[in-house]
Amino acid sequence: MALLSHLSALPTLDDDLALVESKLENSVLAKDPYLTEIAKHLISAGGKRVRPGFTIASSGVEISEAAPAAEDVLMGGVAVELVHLGSLYHDDVMDEAEKRRSVPSVNAVWGNHTAILAGDFLLARASEIAASLGTEIAGLLARTIGELCEGQILELQSTYKPDRTEESYEQSISGKTASLLSTACRIGGLAGGLQRDNIEHLTNFGHAYGMAFQIVDDILDVVATEDQLGKPAGNDLIEGVYTLPVLFALESDLGNQLRELLGNELNEEERDRARDLIRSTDAVEMALTRAQHWAHEAELELGSLPSSPATNALFAATTHLLERANSAG
Repeated sequence: MALLSHLSALPTLDDDLALVESKLENSVLAKDPYLTEIAKHLISAGGKRVRPGFTIASSGVEISEAAPAAEDVLMGGVAVELVHLGSLYHDDVMDEAEKRRSVPSVNAVWGNHTAILAGDFLLARASEIAASLGTEIAGLLARTIGELCEGQILELQSTYKPDRTEESYEQSISGKTASLLSTACRIGGLAGGLQRDNIEHLTNFGHAYGMAFQIVDDILDVVATEDQLGKPAGNDLIEGVYTLPVLFALESDLGNQLRELLGNELNEEERDRARDLIRSTDAVEMALTRAQHWAHEAELELGSLPSSPATNALFAATTHLLERANSAG
């Protein structure tokens, strides 16, 4: 919950997230206990619950004193978290990942076919919940699932390509990460009955925060340890996903040495060598500067919202995101 520590300054958030947790588990109950067990696997493993946290906080930006979230807001948070979890099930199949959140991945335990179907089940339940919240939210979530797929496809097209452009990278993370965080905030605004201009500011905030969030995550993949990440460090390099720190390092004086390593799947020794090369350049600092740009954009959107405990908490969460990257680096 570290990333949400500042959102937790909202007096009711812990109780709201506890309700989300219960509703998450109830939402994946299936007729078959076997499917229920698989669908609950990553829910039971815990998680930061960043997206439902932002849905809840966004719903309260017009309220001068924090109050418990409405039922529709809580269910909106459940829907966005189910989409996130479903995408993780699919991502782990594509990445052949063996761990997620410090526990064995679904595909490692039950196999790829089961993991894909379980991910589909989570997306279906998310869509069902969104439909119960109205046509606008249902359409929004459906469109977001499409954007997640587009972002992932863009990433796959660039796999093992050292000539990947920064523009291609940002287009990909806009779809695969920023779109869902943007939607989480927008659903909070819609379900909370906020004014339209505030909903738009929250939507834009979520997108900018999501861009910074993914860049920071990619920085951590280069500089953090496996214990800090809860998953293998440097895995993107092994899988041929060349993120912003890698792209900046390829443009440095050590770029030719790094390029000699890239273009094919790396073993652990080659991965560690590549990470060392990247950290020997100013690529991490350059990527952090780009994350700071997006964080500043997020803060500008928040500056247009009413002053409230929820708005202040979103400001604090944005600052904390960059502190996380700085401390790991």
